[in-house]
Amino acid sequence: MQSYKIFQGIAIPYSALVSVVFGLMIFSFPIGAYLFFNSNLGGSIDYQYPLYEIEFIKALGLQWTSEIQIGDVFIAVWVFFLVIFVIASLGPSRNFMRVLSPIMSGTAEHQDGNYLVHTIKWFSVIIILSAAIDVVQRSFGVNITPPPFGNDLVQLLSVTFAPIIEEIGFRIILVGIPVFLLYAKRASAKDFFRSLWNPSAVLSISDVRKALIVIIASAALFGLAHVMSEQGWTSGKMAQATMSGIIIGWVYIRYGFVSALLIHWATNYMVFSYGYLVASVNDVKIMDAFSHSLIQTIEILLVVTGVLSLAMIWLGRRKALNV
Repeated sequence: MQSYKIFQGIAIPYSALVSVVFGLMIFSFPIGAYLFFNSNLGGSIDYQYPLYEIEFIKALGLQWTSEIQIGDVFIAVWVFFLVIFVIASLGPSRNFMRVLSPIMSGTAEHQDGNYLVHTIKWFSVIIILSAAIDVVQRSFGVNITPPPFGNDLVQLLSVTFAPIIEEIGFRIILVGIPVFLLYAKRASAKDFFRSLWNPSAVLSISDVRKALIVIIASAALFGLAHVMSEQGWTSGKMAQATMSGIIIGWVYIRYGFVSALLIHWATNYMVFSYGYLVASVNDVKIMDAFSHSLIQTIEILLVVTGVLSLAMIWLGRRKALNV
């Protein structure tokens, strides 16, 4: 009885906060689109700027992109994530509210079956662990400094598009393919591609040790990729990125590509859409915007959600609940 009351005391506020984060995710879609097409983020450039003029694209010699505007790329990626978000809210077997409603009432029911619930839970865990890593590193004089970006509009495009490339590279290629080779009982093209979408739905991963080695190796490369470039993050980012890579890799194995991709999308697009909203309204730089009370309130909300998510995971292990 006492343990059930503890569960209710955690599950009810947890479900409420998950619902709030769900709302923040929804609102970030129109906020980001409005800022990209109707604000002065780009300064001297706007959404009609040729894609080829971006330094990275020009360095690759992709001259055919001169006919493509950055607004075209943004809206294509924006629509792609909107579709993925809708898929996540409806499945794979139960919709978001159907999974969350029993938790809201404090019922210790089977809590699996929806991509988005797992996305929000593990996204908030990444936020709290990232904050903890930053605090520890600062105590040793190690600060995390983001890479320089010449234009805010280009940065918004970059953080929106990056999760697709990075999740395909670091999760599907570096985790999904090796895990299939390690655990597949037969060579089947159909099973191979289904496994890349959701490994646990296809493969019998009873001994997770080999999968964890693959996840950790991929996460280490993910961390290195953030700091190796001269224009990348400072070295303090490696620990955060590696931790994120481990969690997202595990989520990919356990719940599939949709949840892994949306976690990365949330850490990039969702966070920066609110950051740029504050920057645009108050006419301040993006890094100064993250010190604004609105952003700090969102951060506190995510940290508390992360704490409750960890508590739910702990209770899930004790009660054998699938949370």
